[in-house]
Parts: sequence; C-alpha cells; structure tokens
Amino acid sequence: MKILVTGCEGMLGSAVMCRLASTHELTGVDLAGADLTQSQSVHDLFERTNPQWVIHCAAWTDVDGAESQPEVAMAVNGLATELVAQECDNIGAGLTYISTDYVFNGRGGALGYSENETRDPINYYGLTKARGEEAVEKMNGPWQIVRTSWLFGDGKVNFPKTIRRLLSLQPQLKVVADQRGCPTHADDLADVLGFLVSSDSRGIFHATNSGQCTWFDLAREVAALMKIDASHIQACGGNEYPTAALRPACSVLESHRLEEAACPERPMWQEAVARYIRLLESGQARHI
Repeated sequence: MKILVTGCEGMLGSAVMCRLASTHELTGVDLAGADLTQSQSVHDLFERTNPQWVIHCAAWTDVDGAESQPEVAMAVNGLATELVAQECDNIGAGLTYISTDYVFNGRGGALGYSENETRDPINYYGLTKARGEEAVEKMNGPWQIVRTSWLFGDGKVNFPKTIRRLLSLQPQLKVVADQRGCPTHADDLADVLGFLVSSDSRGIFHATNSGQCTWFDLAREVAALMKIDASHIQACGGNEYPTAALRPACSVLESHRLEEAACPERPMWQEAVARYIRLLESGQARHI
C-alpha cells in the first residue's frame, strides 16, 4: 500500500518509517516538506504523493506550550488534521490519526478509560487533540483514531531518557507518584499501526504497552535497569512540580477493540523500557 506518513522525523513518525518500510511503500513528510495548516499546501502534498492511506503522526506535542500558544497548537492539531481528513476524502484515501490519553479528564478512577468514553480534556493540548478526533470522525471514507500515552522511544526527549540522564548527575530525585498511565514504546505502537492499516478495522482504538504505572514507578524501573539503588528516587505529589497545563490523575487507556480485531498482544511496559534503555546504553539510538 502507498502510505503517506506525516511527522516522519518525529519519535513516532520515524519509528513508523522504519517498522513499516518492508511491507508498504512509504512516503514521509515533515515540517520542511509541507505546511499542513495551509489548505493549498496539503492539496499539493496529496497531489505529489497520491497516497492510498495516511498515518498522521504530525502534531504539536508540547503540553505546557499549548497553554501559552493556543492558536498555534490548535492550528497544528486541529486545523491541520481537518485539512488532511478532507483531502483524504477528496482522493478516497484512508486515515489513521494518532491521538492521546489527554482527551480525558483523568477523574475516571484507576480502571481508566475505554474507547467509547466521552472526551473531556482538562488542558489545551488535550482540547486540540479532541478537535482533531472530531474532524476525523466526520470523514466519509475509512478512518482510525489511535489513542496512546506516555510515549517514549528513539528521539531527542522522553521521560525514561531524562530520568537516565538525571540519575547520572544527581544523588537524589523526586518524581511524581499521583499520576497514572500506560508507558508506550514508539516501536511497539508503530507495529500496532502497521497491523491496523493492513486490516479492515475501523473506529477508535487504544494502543499502549501492557500494564500501567505512575511516573514514580517508571523512574524506579529505569534506575533498576541502570543498576542504581531505587531508593535514590523519592515519591512526591504533582503539586510539588506545578506546570502550566493540568495533568490527568489517571489516564490509563483500556484496550478492547484491538483485541476484537485480533491484534497481537503488546509487550509489558517494563520489557519495552528495558529494550529502550539497552538501546541507549549500547549507543545505537539515533539521539543519545
């Protein structure tokens, strides 16, 4: 299949380009290749590439920055998604849109959220991604919304990589223990996207690694993998690290529809983190 991958140089987009290259004809586009917030630019991109399917990874991902630059964040996550969806309909292409756990308010309890829960974001980033979802749902052609969370992988910045760096510099760390979610390796998510694109599945899916934890749990796992005494990491509340954007207390994504579609089981988050830390330790990551 001819697939256009937007945001191809980002953490997830680059993983998609690597993981799906052997089974599909991929064309990647990033900021320098097209301004997805401009209708003519999107039209010209589709005319050049003529995709059968689009995996829309391009996004504004700076959660706190969305609070201070709401118009730009909405243009990138809302308007651009609407334009991509419209162009997909114009040429009869399918669309896979990458969304987030932050479309939920985090007050649903420890069990988390199923695919059909009502969107109710508590920060502006979540609102922009919810607007993107709404645009995709209006399509006449085939679409998939794939929500994920706590993404990490081969990129410049992510939580496990930051903890690994801080543990090498500081004797003690405090990490938030009152926010719970599902860590997700970009490579594993890319594999799920490959499965979904190749299947006849349609609708909303939740795709994360298996299991759930707090940021504190995740940090301690990184310490253990580095053979550092986990007691160097202390638990704290999110109120000790105030941020511009509110964070959901529990944004665990329950997955039912992937299982119904017979998608292979995703690895546990601990195994995924171990795989990524090994990549960093070996010097094989693109961004060390």
